[in-house]
Amino acid sequence: MTGKWIYAGAIALMALCTEQAAAQQEIVLHDVNGKEMKAALRKALPVEAPRVRYPGFKQETLVLKKGSIRREGTRPLPCDILMERDVPVKLRDGVTIYTDVFRPVSGEACPAILAWSPYGKEVGGQMLDDVPMRSGVAKSATSGLEKFEGPDPAYWVAHGYAVVNPDKRGAYMSEGNLLYWGHEDALDGCDLIEWIASQKWCNGKVGMSGNSWLTVSQWFIAAEHPAHLAAIAPWEGFCDHYRESGTRGGIPAPEFPEMIAETFSSAHGMLEDQPRMIVEKPFMCDYWQDKAARVEEIQIPAYVTASYTNPVHTHGTFAGFRRMASKEKWLRVHNTNEWFDYYTPENVEDLRRFFDHYLKGIDNGWEKTPKVRLSVLNPGGKDIVGRPENEFPLARTVYRKLYLSAADDSLKPTLPGKVETDSYVSESKENRVTYRYRMDKPTEITGYMKLHAWVAAPDNDDMDLAVQVEKLSPEGKPYLDPTGSRIAATGRLRVSMRQLDESRSTEAEPYYTFTTEQKLKPGEIVPVEIEIWPMGLYFEKGEILQLTVGAYEPENATLPFGSAKITVPVEGFTYMPGEQPAIKTLGGNATECADPKEVVVSPATHNVGRHCIYTGGQYDSFLYVPEIPAKK
Repeated sequence: MTGKWIYAGAIALMALCTEQAAAQQEIVLHDVNGKEMKAALRKALPVEAPRVRYPGFKQETLVLKKGSIRREGTRPLPCDILMERDVPVKLRDGVTIYTDVFRPVSGEACPAILAWSPYGKEVGGQMLDDVPMRSGVAKSATSGLEKFEGPDPAYWVAHGYAVVNPDKRGAYMSEGNLLYWGHEDALDGCDLIEWIASQKWCNGKVGMSGNSWLTVSQWFIAAEHPAHLAAIAPWEGFCDHYRESGTRGGIPAPEFPEMIAETFSSAHGMLEDQPRMIVEKPFMCDYWQDKAARVEEIQIPAYVTASYTNPVHTHGTFAGFRRMASKEKWLRVHNTNEWFDYYTPENVEDLRRFFDHYLKGIDNGWEKTPKVRLSVLNPGGKDIVGRPENEFPLARTVYRKLYLSAADDSLKPTLPGKVETDSYVSESKENRVTYRYRMDKPTEITGYMKLHAWVAAPDNDDMDLAVQVEKLSPEGKPYLDPTGSRIAATGRLRVSMRQLDESRSTEAEPYYTFTTEQKLKPGEIVPVEIEIWPMGLYFEKGEILQLTVGAYEPENATLPFGSAKITVPVEGFTYMPGEQPAIKTLGGNATECADPKEVVVSPATHNVGRHCIYTGGQYDSFLYVPEIPAKK
C-alpha cells in the first residue's frame, strides 16, 4: 500500500511539475548587442479556432480577374492581379514563414510594399468588420484583399506596385514562436525585405505601409538598415512599448495588449506573453529597452501620419517623426481616426505620390510638400486641417503657466498667494477634481503640455494619477467626438515612479527613468511632473480650458475582435458579382481564448484613501501650456 501511495504521489508530482513548466515556458531573445533576455510564452489559438478566421493554407498561383470581388459589398478589382499564395520564405535561422504576393500580371519589375504583422494575410482575427460602423470605413472603400490595417493590393497593383502580406514568424502556419517587436523580430522583417528585392518581379526597391502594429514594425525594421528598404510610411504607431502603451506613466496596463494577444493564432509555436511581461517586469529593463525602437537610426525617407486623439499611438508617432535622423521626412496630422484616415482616397493618393517619388523615381514634385501639415481641433467649430508648418513642435510656441487654485478650482495666470488644498477619496466615484480657465481671446494651444503639481497621499505610500485637458463650451459643457467620447489630451503617473531623467527631460516634456521606486513617507508632500501627450486645440473667446486631476482607473478594452462573420469563396479567391460560388463562413466568436488560465488581468492600482493637491504660496502647482501666436 505504501509503495502504491509513493507511486501515486510521484505521478501527481510529475503532473504538477509538468503543469508548472507549461505555465512557465520562456524564450530567450537577444537585443541589438547580442545580450540575452528571457520572455514568457503562452498558448496561441489554433488555426482552426473560429475566432482567428484562418481561410486555409493553399500554395497556388491565381490571376484574380478585373471586376471580380473577394466578398459581397467590397470594391471590384480595377485590373487583373497575379496572386501567389502561401509562398515560403526561409529566414536566416532556417525558420520558414509564408506570404501572399499580389503583383501586376505583366511580370515587369516593380517596387513592392510590405505590410508586416501577425494579423493574417487578408482575412484574420482582427478586421474592421468587428469595429462599430467599421470606424467610418465603408466596405466598398477597399477590395478586401488587404490585411487588417494594411494597404489595399487592388489599388496598389493597379498603379504598378506589388503588395506583400506575410504571416510573420509564428503567425498562423508560419513556423516558430510568435514574437512582438524588438531586434529579433526586426531582423525577420529585414530578411523578408531582402528576399523581396531578390525576386525577378521586383525593381529592388521596397517600401513599408500600414498603421498601428504595421507602423510599430516600421520603426523597428527601418532602424536595422535593410539594404533595399527605400522608404517607410508610419501611419500612427507607438515607438516605445513600455512608456507609451504597456506601462505608461509607470502604471502597468495590460488590458489592451491582453485583448490583442487573445486573438493571435499559431499552428507550430507559442506566443510571446507580453501582457504577462507588463505585470511581471514593471520597471524599465533590458527586455523593455529592446521594445523601444531605435528611431534615431532611421535615415531613409518617411511619410509620417499622426493624430492627437489615439489613446495608444499619439505620443509615439510624434516622437518617431521628431527623433528619426532622416533628412527627407514629412509629418501630416489629421483630425479623424487612424483607419478612416488611412483608407480615405485623397490620402491614399497622397501616399502614392510619396512612394512614386522614392520607389519609382518619378519627378512629381513631392519634395515640395510642406514638411509638416498640421491639424488643430476646434470642437464645436471648424477644425484647421493641413496647415503648412516647418516643424513640430512649432518654433514660435510661447509657453505659459496657468496656476492651480484650490480656493475656487480655477486656473490663474499668476500664482495665488495663499496655500489651499483640494482632496478626494481615490476609491470613490467622485475621485477627481477639475480646474477651469476661461479664454479672454481666441487662443490656439498646440504641442506638449505638462502638469507640475504638489501632491500627497495621507492614507498610503503611493498614488496613481490621471490627468486630462479638454475644451468646454462657454456654458461649461464638454464637446464629444462622433463616438460620444470626450476630446482630451491625457497624462498619467504613478507617483513613486516620478524620478526624472534630467538629461532627456525638457521644460515642456518630462522624461522618466522608471528604474527606481520612491514611495511616499507619512505626511510627505512632493512635486510631480506629469507628461501630457501632444494636442492641438483652438479656443474661441469665452470657451473654457478644463484640467482634470484624479485617480487612475484601469481601462476596459473590449473591442469585439473575431465577432464578425466573414464569407469568402472556397476556391478561386475572388468571384464575379452575381456568381454563386461555394462559400465558407469565418468568425463569429469574440470570446474564444487559447487558455483561460493564462489570461492576464490588471494589477490593483496604488490608490488607497485620500489624494491631496496643494496650490498657492510655496506650492506652485501649474499647467504648462503651449500657446501658438498667429503667423506673421
